[in-house]
Amino acid sequence: MASTEASLSPAAASTRPGGNPTFVLGMLCFVYVLNFLDRQLLSILAKPIQDALQISDGQLGLISGLYFAMFYCFIAIPVGWFADRTSRVGVLSAACAIWSGATVACGMAANYTQLVVARMVVGFGEAGGVPPSYAIITDTYPPGKRAAALGIFNLGPAIGAAAGVAFGAAIAERFGWRIPFIAVGAIGIVTALIVWLTVREPTRGATDTDGPAAAVEKAPFWPTVRMFLSNRILMLAALGSGATQFVTYGLGNFAVLFLMREKGMELGDVAIWYALVLLIGMGGGMVVSGRVIDWMVRKSRTGYAIAPALSLVVAMPFYLAFVWAPGWPLALALLSVVMVFNYFYLSASVALVQEEVKPGQRVLAGALLLLIMNFIGLGLGPTWVGFASDWFKAQGDLHGLQTALYTLTPFYLIAIGLFLWLARRLRREGSRQELAA
Repeated sequence: MASTEASLSPAAASTRPGGNPTFVLGMLCFVYVLNFLDRQLLSILAKPIQDALQISDGQLGLISGLYFAMFYCFIAIPVGWFADRTSRVGVLSAACAIWSGATVACGMAANYTQLVVARMVVGFGEAGGVPPSYAIITDTYPPGKRAAALGIFNLGPAIGAAAGVAFGAAIAERFGWRIPFIAVGAIGIVTALIVWLTVREPTRGATDTDGPAAAVEKAPFWPTVRMFLSNRILMLAALGSGATQFVTYGLGNFAVLFLMREKGMELGDVAIWYALVLLIGMGGGMVVSGRVIDWMVRKSRTGYAIAPALSLVVAMPFYLAFVWAPGWPLALALLSVVMVFNYFYLSASVALVQEEVKPGQRVLAGALLLLIMNFIGLGLGPTWVGFASDWFKAQGDLHGLQTALYTLTPFYLIAIGLFLWLARRLRREGSRQELAA
C-alpha cells in the first residue's frame, strides 16, 4: 500500500496537512478494516450463531439489517455535525473504542435479545467511523487525487470482510463462534488509542483550490441538511448508492449462509476460498474503480455517474449466474466478477459528494450520504432477503434463500437508472457552467 500511496501523494509529507499522508491513509484504512470486520462477523458466523441461539433467517436479517442500521444511519447525522465542529480524529478514535467494546459484548451474548442490544451499540459506534475519515482524506488529497485515495481507503470493507472470513471461520471452527468477536473487539480498543495518539487533525479545506480560508465558518446543522436534501446531484448519488447497496448488503449478509446451505461449502472452505474472493474481487474493484474514476473525471464530471452505471450493467448477469450455479466452485468464480464490478459506486459517490459541498460541511454531508444509502441498503437489503427466504420456505420452496436472492435483481436496474439520471444532471450542469464562463 505504501508504494501505491506514494504515487498519490502530491507533496512531501512535511508540507501536507494531517501529517504523513501515507501513514494517515494507512491508519484510516486499518480502522475501516476493523469497522467492517466487526460488522461482518455476524454474517460470516451466521450458521453457528443460528444453531446456538435458535434464530431464523428473518431474525438474522433484522439484526444484521434494520436493527443495526437504525443506530448506524441516524446517529451518524449528529455525530457528523459534531465532528465538523470539533476534532474529527477524536470522534473517530472514540467511535472505534465504542464499537469494539460492543463487539466483545456480542461474543458474550447468551440469547437473541442480548445479541440485538450489542449489535445496536456496534452500530452506534460505527456511525462515527466513516464520515470523519472521508473528511480527513479529502483535506489530505486535492481534487483529481481523491477518488484514488478513497479507493484505497475503501479497501477496508474488502480486507475486513476477507479477514473476517479467514480469521472468523477458522477460529470459530476450532474454538466456537464467540472467540472471534472477543478477539477482534480487543484489537479495536487498542487501535482506538493508537489513532488518538498518532494521527494529526488536518486543516479543513487545506487541499482545496481556494485554500483553508473557505473552511473558517462552521456549517450550521439544518441549513446543511436542507442543502443536501434539495441538491439533486447529491440526492441522486445517495439514492443510486442506496439501490446498489440493497444488492450488495442483501447478498453480503447471506452469502456465507447461502454458500454453505445451498452450494455445499464447509466452514473450512469458506475460510480459504470465500476470503480470497472477497480480497481479490472486492479489493481489486475498489482499487481499479478509484483509478478509473479519477481518469474519467479529468475528462468530465459525468464519470462519477457513468462508471458505476456501466459497472452494474456488467455485474448483473454474473450475479444471476452466481445465484443459479449448481456448485460452490463455479459460484465463487462468478461471484469474483460480481465483486469487482459491484463496488464502483462507492468511491464515485463519496468523491462527488465531498467535492460538491463546502469544506466545513464535509463530515455532515458524508454522514447524510451514509444515512440515505445505508438505510436503504444496509437497513432494508438484508431484512428483505431474510424475510423473503422465510416466506418462500413457508410456501414449500426448498431453496427459499436462493429464490430470495433472485429478488434482488430489479435493484440493479433501479441503480443503473439512477446513475444514468445523475450523469445527465452532471452533464447539464457542466454545460451551464461553460456557458456562464
